[in-house]
Amino acid sequence: MLLALDTSSPQVTVALTDGDVVVAERASAQTMKHGELLAPLIAETVGAAEAIMTDVTAIAVGVGPGPFTGLRVGLVTARTLAHVLQVPVYGVCSLDVLAAEARATGAVGDDFVVATDARRKEVYWAAWSGGRRVEGPAVEKPADLAGRLAPGTPVVGEGAALYRAELGDPVGPLRPAAGWLGRVVAAEAAELLDPEPLYLRRPDAVAAHAPKRVS
Repeated sequence: MLLALDTSSPQVTVALTDGDVVVAERASAQTMKHGELLAPLIAETVGAAEAIMTDVTAIAVGVGPGPFTGLRVGLVTARTLAHVLQVPVYGVCSLDVLAAEARATGAVGDDFVVATDARRKEVYWAAWSGGRRVEGPAVEKPADLAGRLAPGTPVVGEGAALYRAELGDPVGPLRPAAGWLGRVVAAEAAELLDPEPLYLRRPDAVAAHAPKRVS
């Protein structure tokens, strides 16, 4: 079975999948508590599937784009578990996961955009055409993104929900779901990446510069 987890959004989501079948899936009711909630959710999901951790044969993790702290929690956990269990770990752009769900469920056609919350009154976004990502991921202000879109372009994701005036009403899922992440990896329906964070910009908190030498 494949253990999938995503911490790129304010919500933690975990799933166990067997091919394209979601065996068990959980999402946190609370937000912005990735460090506190991820490990208990993994245990709860594995327990709900009546499985044990040694049943896991691979791990999938959303690599963002997303906030520094949330991504770090998910990626460190995924890499650590993969090392302990001696199984492979696959990273997937979280925007690709939203796009795959939107297309599979018929929420969008060939041409659409995925936009998620980047904070600072910006969105992370990417564009799809003909079943493949043709632009992005990038970070931009909603009004600037709207200016480059053709009228009526469907927008998937929480970015549209937050900035309806600029991007219109959202279609399809708002946040990445671990169940769909697992399906994407099983089907190799998106580019499989190294489990490294896709930040797109510097973190809010940075280390202080070293003191200057006194001459």
